[in-house]
Amino acid sequence: MGQASTVTDFPPPGPEGQVELTILMPCLNEAETLATCIRKAHAYLDGAGIQGEVLIADNGSTDGSRAIAVEEGARIVPVTERGYGAALIGGIRAARGTYIIMGDADDSYDFSSLDAFVSELRDGGQLVMGNRFQGGIRKGAMPFLHRILGNPVLSWLGRLFFRIPVGDFHCGLRGFHRDAIQALDLSSPGMEFASEMVVKSCINGLEIREVPTTLSPDGRSRAPHLKTWRDGWRHLRFLLLHSPKWLFAYPGLVVLVLGLLGTALLMGGPVDLTRTIRLDVLTLVASCFAMILGTQMLMFSLLTRSYASEVGILPRTRKLEGVMSTFTLERLLQLAALLAVAGLIGAVASFVSWASGGFADITESSRLRWFMLSLTALTIGAQIAASAFVASFVRLRSAPAA
Repeated sequence: MGQASTVTDFPPPGPEGQVELTILMPCLNEAETLATCIRKAHAYLDGAGIQGEVLIADNGSTDGSRAIAVEEGARIVPVTERGYGAALIGGIRAARGTYIIMGDADDSYDFSSLDAFVSELRDGGQLVMGNRFQGGIRKGAMPFLHRILGNPVLSWLGRLFFRIPVGDFHCGLRGFHRDAIQALDLSSPGMEFASEMVVKSCINGLEIREVPTTLSPDGRSRAPHLKTWRDGWRHLRFLLLHSPKWLFAYPGLVVLVLGLLGTALLMGGPVDLTRTIRLDVLTLVASCFAMILGTQMLMFSLLTRSYASEVGILPRTRKLEGVMSTFTLERLLQLAALLAVAGLIGAVASFVSWASGGFADITESSRLRWFMLSLTALTIGAQIAASAFVASFVRLRSAPAA
């Protein structure tokens, strides 16, 4: 993730409660639609009787957008670091409102219709997401691939990984309590900022709500800043990096179990599945490698989650502390030693048996099977011991005094 955005030349936020609502728009060369968006936002504030402001987080526009914003009575905060997330981070820091409603300045969202967001915010919602699939996506407003694949799949993964009750992770129209979101220390400079806000709000226990909203075709003649595959990957990468159990633990557990089953099935000899399909030594080799790989992925999950909690990327949880207190360095070293000793005994026995035959070609499959299993045990033992020490290094500063 990138560094925090650089913000310059804006007045400091006013006292809490002086401005109730900031309507925030990131802007990079939006001259065609910016005036329309600002007018709608001002009309909403006036019509609803809300003490508010319209804030434009300008990300280096060169098409006259800043002059338009001044002319339309909006406040401008220049943000020098490029990126959708960088602009919004700068805008959030500069906002004076207790609440912020953010939305794109391309006229795809209706800033004159924000009652549902304000109502939920006043009722205690700390993050209020718009849902375009519930409110309606007008013809031409969203590319076909985004509508049937990108947004639904990434939103489904977000719900699966983090159990977040949100159906549209990437809706650009959303409201939130300024202080609650600032406390999350958001830092993604690109489009993945949208996912970061939702994920960190969830894992930090913020009250998340959702309201229907309508998406219209944007009013610009140029192509949008969003790049389908690049930004889609950034969103997916963010989700995976913040969920070690789905990135490492669950796949590792599946691979380990398959390896154990294959090894148990083939240690006694070959197995005929059909008249033409026989599982034998090569399948046993694959099963042994699966056990090694599965173990390593489980250890990666433990190490990643432990590191994330140490540096504040993910919060500490009782479950994590329970796991770490159970799998201490000493206990893991005992397990590693047990596997290593068993593997060493098996390997030596296999070598002695081979030597007794004059180091001839190994034709007895049982000797080869036990030798492979012994080497696997030795390897896994070494993996566990090394990972246990790394885990202890990661938690060195937070370890209790002896």
